[in-house]
Amino acid sequence: MTLDWKLVIDSADPHAQAAFWAEALGYLVEDNSALIERLLGCGAVPEAATVPVGGRRAFRDLVAVRHPDDPYEKESGTGLGRRLLFQRVPEPKTAKNRLHLDVHAGPERREEEVTRLEGLGATVLRRVEEPGGTWTVLVDPEGNEFCVQ
Repeated sequence: MTLDWKLVIDSADPHAQAAFWAEALGYLVEDNSALIERLLGCGAVPEAATVPVGGRRAFRDLVAVRHPDDPYEKESGTGLGRRLLFQRVPEPKTAKNRLHLDVHAGPERREEEVTRLEGLGATVLRRVEEPGGTWTVLVDPEGNEFCVQ
């Protein structure tokens, strides 16, 4: 038996993080507006729990990005495959991540990919060259570490 999963990432600004990671990975920001309209219509969520994003309603405190080839629920916009969910938390990031993403560009594209990610708002922390491999450690706009290999 296999399990479905999503990686949940704490965030100060979930929509900015989703935009960065969607662009970085070639993913799509999920459109939950139909679900939100349904929930607002039956009084299940208050108007204050939503914000306008890109001309449609979104949840204020969480948003996900999904792989464009993976299935999703048409009624809710929720992905059923590879997803990252960003949720608003009140406290700032204070320590090194215990979990991080590795983005695989390959040695021939690594520097080009690092440059592209810097253009999106990432910052290079260090370049690593070890007998086991070479990679670049970056942080996203909120300081979450990730590697480009």
